[in-house]
Amino acid sequence: MILWFGKKKKKEEALKAGAEMEAPELSAEELAAQKAAEEEAERLAAEEAARLAAEKEEIERKVAEANRAWEERQKREAAEAEAAAQRLAEENARRAEAEAEARRQAEAARLQAEAEARAAEEAARAQAEAERLAAEAEAKAAADAEAARQAEAARAEADRLRAEADAKRLADEAAAEAARKAEEDAKRVAEEAEAARVAEEERRAAQEKAAAELALLEKRREDEKLRAELAAKEAERQAAIARGEPDPYAEVRDPGFFTKISTGLAKSSSKMGESITGLFTKRKLDDEALEDLEDLLLTSDMGGKVAAKVAANIAKSRYEKDVTDEEIKIALADEIEAIMTPREEIVDFSEGSRPRVVLFVGVNGSGKTTTIGKIASKLKDQGAKALLVAGDTFRAAAIEQLTVWGQRAGIPVLSKETGADAAGLVYEAIEKAKAEDLDLVLVDTAGRLQNKAELMAELSKIVRVTRKLDPDAPHDVILVLDATVGQNALSQVEAFRHTADVTGIVMTKLDGTAKGGVLVAIAEAHALPIHFVGVGEKAEDLQPFSARAYARALVGLSDIAAEPETEPA
Repeated sequence: MILWFGKKKKKEEALKAGAEMEAPELSAEELAAQKAAEEEAERLAAEEAARLAAEKEEIERKVAEANRAWEERQKREAAEAEAAAQRLAEENARRAEAEAEARRQAEAARLQAEAEARAAEEAARAQAEAERLAAEAEAKAAADAEAARQAEAARAEADRLRAEADAKRLADEAAAEAARKAEEDAKRVAEEAEAARVAEEERRAAQEKAAAELALLEKRREDEKLRAELAAKEAERQAAIARGEPDPYAEVRDPGFFTKISTGLAKSSSKMGESITGLFTKRKLDDEALEDLEDLLLTSDMGGKVAAKVAANIAKSRYEKDVTDEEIKIALADEIEAIMTPREEIVDFSEGSRPRVVLFVGVNGSGKTTTIGKIASKLKDQGAKALLVAGDTFRAAAIEQLTVWGQRAGIPVLSKETGADAAGLVYEAIEKAKAEDLDLVLVDTAGRLQNKAELMAELSKIVRVTRKLDPDAPHDVILVLDATVGQNALSQVEAFRHTADVTGIVMTKLDGTAKGGVLVAIAEAHALPIHFVGVGEKAEDLQPFSARAYARALVGLSDIAAEPETEPA
């Protein structure tokens, strides 16, 4: 390596040699002066060389100190990084599971190794840079400042790289911590959701339990009310018998059949008759009068279709003519009779298979149990051997009520404890009737709302069970309807026809409503026989249906005295 000081010395030697060659011989004094000058020059050159050597040594010392400081700082930072990594590893060991701890330790080791590798690389680059700067310092003193600037830049770059490494490490740690917290949050949310689900299930169970308890309480209240009514009726019956009076609930044949119908329909006939009299006292049958007639029929629950049909038929022969209230009543009775005559059918329970299985269906409160008791009394009087089945196993009062009717009529009653399987009870009843050669099995079923699918499904089960013993059973399915429910009776007919193949209808409580026309709407809408109508509480108030008697009684006609005053056979 050629240094700047060596170049100057060689140049001086060359100049000296040239001067010696060119210069003439000098005198002793000149030679002494020249020698003294040369010595002075050599002394100055030696001082300059010493000064440069000292400067070089100072530069090398500073570089060495910088390298030692850099190495110490690297060792200190490495030790700090190692201590920080150790602390992080210890903290992670306390918080994370074994697998997560292994991953974080591996990541920390990798980061430390990368940091050490980068530190070693930077140290090597810094050392090389220091050597290059030292070399340049030997060549040019002025390069010292540049070397210092570059060294500072190198240190700044190393600091930046370390800062980036620290930032990445902290970011990784933050990400790991966030993932851990997210996992903990997800677990907590799942636990809270599960707790909420369990609480909701408990709440629903409590609500269902409360609803069941309320339904049971209502059922008990209904049973107690029915038992009280039965007890009151029995007490009334016993008191009448004790006084020597006729049994008020026994089968009585007087007054006559048509009189019973007329009396029973008093509310309906009174309202309709008075309304007709008010509307058609010497009035022309014009459009306004026909509209009033339709409105009147609608108020009796005949329905829009029947009302329009009847009004149109009456108008065919009387439109724009003066009419009296009596003429309108007769015409109206004739139209109603024409609609209902095809539905008039007295059922003969002696026909067909033995035992003949008869199901009585309908909603709660329609009068099924009472109707069965009254029909059983009639059949007993006619010599039939029957078995009553208390198929309403949900209500203890219904079982008691049917038992009372059975005792009065002298007919056995088959029953089970409350809550027993109704279909199984019917199955046993049919087998018993076959074994004892009975004529009839009359089954009282539990009251069902026509819009409750699960209850209607139980009725379908009873029908299926009867057909296992007799493919043609049940031979009759009689729907008992409550006249007081009005147009809702139409939807009941539709629902029970679909579920239990209804074969006939009994309409009860016609004496308790002013809307007796609902039976006309049912006759028009459904091609089902109407077997009986109920016009009172007593046994004789359940009458075989007569279209003529019903129609004339409904409109308030009283000219039925010519009809027989005895009950049809």
